[in-house]
Amino acid sequence: MNQTASDNAEEFGFHAGDLVQEWLWDDDVDDSIRAKIEDLTGEELVDEDYDSAVDGVIIWWRDGDDEDELSDTIVDAYAVLGDDGPLWVLTPKPGRPGAASSSTVQSAAKTAGMNAATPLTVSGDWNGIHLRAFGKGR
Repeated sequence: MNQTASDNAEEFGFHAGDLVQEWLWDDDVDDSIRAKIEDLTGEELVDEDYDSAVDGVIIWWRDGDDEDELSDTIVDAYAVLGDDGPLWVLTPKPGRPGAASSSTVQSAAKTAGMNAATPLTVSGDWNGIHLRAFGKGR
């Protein structure tokens, strides 16, 4: 079995010293993912009110949230992301409350000018979808 990003937070593309911003945090997020990222970076996650450049972004998104809001959030998050750092949308896995279709996330990403990768299992209950701006390489 492959390690998930939760087991090996480096798969998110974050590095020691990176400042990672999280958007749309709520009580249902997986704190183990947050802890792994903080352990890897050595920095606490900052929230969406942080208004300086960051090195990476995670967005917690659930079905039932407005798809246009997700597109707007992606645009806002990308605007503070320095040097094309990693940007991830985390959604509950299929069968979990709030599970979102990957096609919904892909549609919102496209509206925001981004390409969405295939979902990756990041924990027992959450998938992660890595986004890249159109025209950016792997």
